[in-house]
Amino acid sequence: MKISIIGVGLIGGSIALKLREKGIADFIYGIDNSTRHLDQALDLKIIDAKVDMEYGIKNSDLVIIAIPVDAARKLLPSVLDLVSDTQTVMDAGSTKAGIVAGVKDHPKRSRFVAFHPMWGTENSGPESAIAQSFSGKAGVICNKEESASDALALVEKIVESLDMHLIYMNAEAHDIHTAYISHISHITSYALANTVLEKEREEDTIFQLASSGFSSTVRLAKSHPEMWVPIFKQNKENVLDVLNEHITQLRKFKAALEKENYEYLGELITNANKIRGILDK
Repeated sequence: MKISIIGVGLIGGSIALKLREKGIADFIYGIDNSTRHLDQALDLKIIDAKVDMEYGIKNSDLVIIAIPVDAARKLLPSVLDLVSDTQTVMDAGSTKAGIVAGVKDHPKRSRFVAFHPMWGTENSGPESAIAQSFSGKAGVICNKEESASDALALVEKIVESLDMHLIYMNAEAHDIHTAYISHISHITSYALANTVLEKEREEDTIFQLASSGFSSTVRLAKSHPEMWVPIFKQNKENVLDVLNEHITQLRKFKAALEKENYEYLGELITNANKIRGILDK
């Protein structure tokens, strides 16, 4: 199978490496605005050739769009304009409702499958790509009823080849849930990092005293704005909803400390401990 990867960074590169390892991809075209990324992807054997958009799309069985969600939403209609009734297009964006809505009336809508691999790191670029990164993670396909049966079957095969477990959702529900389990985590991490940077002016002290707990909490703050500003923009209403709830919860902790109500503080922590039972299943 010939595959074109639009965006040969962390996600696109990791998908390419895994599909090559599994023998799914016979030849992989790389398409990217960054010549440096394309050259790195060639050196790392993530792709076999760097090509322009039209050539790559027209000569591929499968086109994978792995670029920031605002760019993906803008580009997808043009990609669908170029495909035939036997080709398949999938994306890997972290928000789905806007992308799905943007091609709802496109004549080739059925050739598109909306997909989100639930994995990522704070790193970026092809040098960060890891073939085994998706193993055991959730792979979400949204609005499957809007995709042609053969296109859906191919993407299901791709998800299986990535060693992910498959979940089907509608796009709106997906965006609500990811706001709670992913997007708020990044906002919290960015806010905590900014808090520490504002209050602690001595960088050496941060470095010397940073515990594993602090480091793991602010790890996501290393994630690039080029990726996350578009996600927050596309999922604005859901992110605002969860952010308001998060602020409410912070105020509860603040009030408990101000009033020296340590019994209530303990109750808040005990209630939060319930998450362990969910995550450790």
